[in-house]
Amino acid sequence: MAKLNQYETVKFSRIYSLGAARGDLTVTNDDIAGPIESSDEWIRRRTGIVTRRRASKDLSLMDMAVAASKEAIEKAGISPSEIGAVLFSTITHPFQTPSAATLLAELVGANPAPAYDISAACAGYCYGIAQADALVRSGMAKFVLVVGGEKLTDFIDPTDRTISFLLADGAGAAIVGPSDEPGISPTVWGSDGSHWDAVSMTNSLLEFRDGEAEWPTLRQEGATVFKWAVWEMAKVAKQALEVAGVKASDLAALVTHQANIRIIDELAKELGLPDDVVVARDIVNTGNTSAASIPLAMHQLLESGAVKSGGLALEIGFGAGLAFGAQVVVLP
Repeated sequence: MAKLNQYETVKFSRIYSLGAARGDLTVTNDDIAGPIESSDEWIRRRTGIVTRRRASKDLSLMDMAVAASKEAIEKAGISPSEIGAVLFSTITHPFQTPSAATLLAELVGANPAPAYDISAACAGYCYGIAQADALVRSGMAKFVLVVGGEKLTDFIDPTDRTISFLLADGAGAAIVGPSDEPGISPTVWGSDGSHWDAVSMTNSLLEFRDGEAEWPTLRQEGATVFKWAVWEMAKVAKQALEVAGVKASDLAALVTHQANIRIIDELAKELGLPDDVVVARDIVNTGNTSAASIPLAMHQLLESGAVKSGGLALEIGFGAGLAFGAQVVVLP
């Protein structure tokens, strides 16, 4: 039987817990430098990546999403049956339909919760948190499972010099639920379709079907994305702080999409962060996991003890579309 809207509206929501799952393979720069005629030194200098985590053929996107979700559910101390909605942010589910979210709901025991996918690439997790916040506060759900997950290696060309060496695989999950105090700020989000193809596929599935093109893979216009991410996203980040009613100095952490270490460092510089604000740099050992990168990076900061529960973090996602989203959250 379908779940009904049976919850009272609440004033605030928060992230209760996080879960994480990374690819089972550790891939070095030397492992992938040959096909792009590059080197470990060049990749480190351009991206900050030393190693990236990729999934073997037998480890699926759903495997990682389930593992991350189960960790988040257990840490939240709730029953899967209490989950009122499942949101799965991904661009690499290998089926156009049905959604990955409905299968995920079944596999973690959240049926018959409403479930749907969010296709916002690297902004997908922030989009999911925004929607979960609204669902909880409106009474449509008491708890929401938000997952950002990707198996990007299914869609890379090893010879591509624009993006392939950045990409990795993983899944991050969050449980969002009601709170007596503000835990998720209003979200600043949007899109810039004038750069719709700055990060995109090499061709469409229809062209592949008709034999007119090879299997579609990811590519990007690096210079365009870098300039947009640094200058435009700095404005979005500042706006997110403003609507949250906090200053950069109030933050415990900055958790951006793990796109490129130079973008991360430039954003931190533009925000004028004091030295005691921790800047997530999970990209160094995980790589760029698109929708998974923010929850994975935040999970790593908490697990390592670099930040503590209860502090404030500014999270900002940006990528293909070009889509973006940012909010200030209380660390779970």
